[in-house]
Amino acid sequence: MADIKVMSAGAVRSMIAALGAEFEAETGSKLDLNFGTAGSLCERIRNGETADLVILSESAIAELAKLGFVVPESCTDLGRTVTGIIVREGAPVPDVSTPDAFRQALLSARSVAYTDPKAGGSGGIMFAKLLQKLGIADEISKKVVFGKGGFDVAGLVAEGKAEIGTTFISEVLPVKGVKIVGPLPGDLHNTNTYTAALYARAASPEGGRSLLRKLTDVASRPRWVAAGLEPAFPVS
Repeated sequence: MADIKVMSAGAVRSMIAALGAEFEAETGSKLDLNFGTAGSLCERIRNGETADLVILSESAIAELAKLGFVVPESCTDLGRTVTGIIVREGAPVPDVSTPDAFRQALLSARSVAYTDPKAGGSGGIMFAKLLQKLGIADEISKKVVFGKGGFDVAGLVAEGKAEIGTTFISEVLPVKGVKIVGPLPGDLHNTNTYTAALYARAASPEGGRSLLRKLTDVASRPRWVAAGLEPAFPVS
């Protein structure tokens, strides 16, 4: 069968890869998986790159739908994940119970990791705005260690290259050597929904639809939860 090209944000990578492998075994189709930040993938699409199924943040998919790059009727929410605070496994756990405590933890840390906003990652863009809100953007800029994406951020913390980091919990769980301290506290709490949509000029639209049915199979819901993603698709 024809290849099915997927362009997907990294926050849902673990589930797209796992369910995608099962889909290949079940159907004989071959998936061409392309993972990156929502911003970088949107840029590739605007520059003319095509796909069959696109999976990005809800806001990014909505923008692509307005521009005519994806089929609006096909937009399907897959899962929601929250931004978490992480440290290296075995390291002292900072107090992040309140926004003020988290602010102090960031100021006290020798180094802070998050996704480079210039890379187009939803989490990095959000966190840069949060640092402005907390009034500590200048202080943190002197000790920031940028990751290319959430998995990279978790890796930097696991390797001891950053003392504390923030990224989506779904991107942290597959990385060994990292401890999740908790979600962003209080009114800093951040949830992001990831949405799939068929590309408007898909070479294999039926393949994209079939894969989307696999991703939203009710039987997979517990696995989405285990991967740090609250299922956002209907039960039936």
